Amino acid sequence: MGNGKRAAAAVVVPAASLAALSASVIRCRACSRLVEWRERVAREKKREFRDWEYWGRPVPGFGDPEARLLLVGLAPAAHGANRTGRMFTGDASGSWLYEALHRVGFANQPNSLSRDDGLHLTDCYIAAAARCAPPANKPTPAELETCRPYLEAELRLLTRLRVVIGLGRIGHETWLKAGGWWARLSPRDRPPFAHGAEATLPDGVTLIASYHPSRQNTNTGKLTRRMWEAVFRRARGLLDRP
Repeated sequence: MGNGKRAAAAVVVPAASLAALSASVIRCRACSRLVEWRERVAREKKREFRDWEYWGRPVPGFGDPEARLLLVGLAPAAHGANRTGRMFTGDASGSWLYEALHRVGFANQPNSLSRDDGLHLTDCYIAAAARCAPPANKPTPAELETCRPYLEAELRLLTRLRVVIGLGRIGHETWLKAGGWWARLSPRDRPPFAHGAEATLPDGVTLIASYHPSRQNTNTGKLTRRMWEAVFRRARGLLDRP
């Protein structure tokens, strides 16, 4: 199973509550390549975090169960969420994300450093295409497929969603697949990925595409603060419409 192929046993997802779903995510060992990598990172650590007890497990979704805004990222960072146990927490991408969420009223503070730092989200929920930190930040297609039932279950439980932001092409396309739109829409009709692109699906949910706030994008200027914050102002504007 070291090649990242789908595990023999399918992921079984309880759908009773987000709390039950989170517990199921945390227990998951379906992809042996990811299990080995996330646990090795947690043992070896990064020098600057040598005093941390790393999370080293799959990272569940985080946020408001009544959320109307959903964000779908790629995967936990090896020394970010894989260390802290909370989505987009403890790394540069998280700094960009929570500053923007705080600026438009979805987060009570502009930073996210640990699971017990007092951060709360209002009307917003954060998920990811893969729940384990992958080597080189690249989950395989088989690993993404194995993990997708968790997002599908979140979509069944988050019944008030009106706006989705897909962070990066993988986050964008994973939401389309988890929501059933990838299969239902012809290739020509599927919302394309381009930063700032917006599409309203037949059920009324609006999908906004955004570059991921990875250092690869932010340090090179591919994603600027102005571009990034415009995405969240647009999401807020859509939700504030009567």
